Amino acid sequence: MAVKRWIFLIMIIALGLSGCGSRVVDGQQVNKKEKIIIKFSHVVDENTPKGLAAIRFAQLISERSGGSIEVQVFPDSKLFKDGEEFEALSRGDVQMIAPATSKVSQLFPQWQIWDLPYLFTNLESVHQVMDGPLGKMLLDQLQEKNMKGLVMWDNGFKHLTNNDHPIIKPRDLEGLRFRIMSQGILEDQFYTFGADALFLPFNDVYQSLEDGRVQGQENTISNIYTKDFDQVQNFLTLSQHGFLGYAVIVNEDFWNQLPGQVQELLENTLQEVTLWERAKARELNEEQLIELQKRKKLNIYSLSTMEKSIWKESFSPVYSKLEQEIGKDFLLEVKKQCEPQEKN
Repeated sequence: MAVKRWIFLIMIIALGLSGCGSRVVDGQQVNKKEKIIIKFSHVVDENTPKGLAAIRFAQLISERSGGSIEVQVFPDSKLFKDGEEFEALSRGDVQMIAPATSKVSQLFPQWQIWDLPYLFTNLESVHQVMDGPLGKMLLDQLQEKNMKGLVMWDNGFKHLTNNDHPIIKPRDLEGLRFRIMSQGILEDQFYTFGADALFLPFNDVYQSLEDGRVQGQENTISNIYTKDFDQVQNFLTLSQHGFLGYAVIVNEDFWNQLPGQVQELLENTLQEVTLWERAKARELNEEQLIELQKRKKLNIYSLSTMEKSIWKESFSPVYSKLEQEIGKDFLLEVKKQCEPQEKN
């Protein structure tokens, strides 16, 4: 039955497709040879959770649409850099992007919750917020900018690297300059302890670490590994202080021109890929940490549970400042949603 259902869906899609830029949905006949082309641009390596998920999504859509829909994936800033993706999406130069949630927070301040240090204790608490009403509300905000938020993906928890000295206590940050991916709360978390912060696009980080423009950075293990940051850094602190995720976003005008069956296919496939991506993110971060240990380029220190508690308490000024910006009630609701759910 499942096979027959997909065959039926593919037949419907094949009869209803037209070109991306000039398509209409008034039921007129179109050339069956025309495809829907979706250019999917992102800034990280292919061998990362986001990179692999984008490839899997493209493959599944090609198979399930009988080739009538083509998702063209452009990884590693091949089309557009970190700060260029939103404009490219708005112009229609690409149809899909997956920026870090930190990037989205520059447009919608409430998205800064994903960057709050030590707000989330584990990935389960992250997913409770992502998959709940608050996550939906945050995705819905994107419509204000003619964007449609479809799903959120994981990369994992961030850790600290630097080339100067081990970072064990918050005061060890003092005097160092760290690369950040966006202004706001990411700046505040470093300023609180006397460190400096410099915004840089992701593809500029390696060179900036190598030439000493910045002394450190924060990132997930998969990004540290795939970008070879251990070649230009001496110390890694497994701090697990912040979460790094992505929002998968499409141009809303483009989306609204798609037939309903195509929208359903894209959404259902993305939901499936999201579950796969989350498992892959966890797997890659674990495997690539082992690989970093084997390389023996980094001196690695893992914060204990007690040390993390001290760090969290020290970040209270960051919480207070964000509370003033996004509202106390909203932040309280987020914290509530992070709490472990009782099982029946």
